[in-house]
Amino acid sequence: MKNNLQFDFIADKEKNTLTIRREFLAGRQLVWDCYTKRELLNRWFAPKPLTTKTKSMDFREGGHWHYAMVEPGGTEYWGWTEYVKIKPIDYYTTLDAFSNAEGEINKDMPRADWRINFTDKGKNTLVETIVTYQSLADLEKVIQMGMEQGMMATLEKLDELLLSINK
Repeated sequence: MKNNLQFDFIADKEKNTLTIRREFLAGRQLVWDCYTKRELLNRWFAPKPLTTKTKSMDFREGGHWHYAMVEPGGTEYWGWTEYVKIKPIDYYTTLDAFSNAEGEINKDMPRADWRINFTDKGKNTLVETIVTYQSLADLEKVIQMGMEQGMMATLEKLDELLLSINK
């Protein structure tokens, strides 16, 4: 999809952060719902050709999302997100980790604090995601794993979902 929507991917190696800003052609409530409801997350939260499946989700402070990104051949990459603070349709914060199918956190992989902010940009919505890693090594590891390309491809799937449901 080619359009003039804002997309910024900024790595700050002094603060060990990634800042991802992405504009969407939809109102804030709908974009918020796509980020916070399992039935919508399952439709976009993985770069093509991967799909997403949720094992369990409890979107509340102290709750979690346990999910897998699944390759077409069936290989699963599990994640565990703990919801820390939620201010509906404005922002939420999480502690994000790689895990296994049982939800046990993989301590050999980077764990990060995420803050996802939702703001109006005219009729559109701007989502700013700030990901803070514990070390420069962790930040560099996720960059080498293809975080920028993965985020771009994943957010394009969200564009397609928003177009299909925002008619």
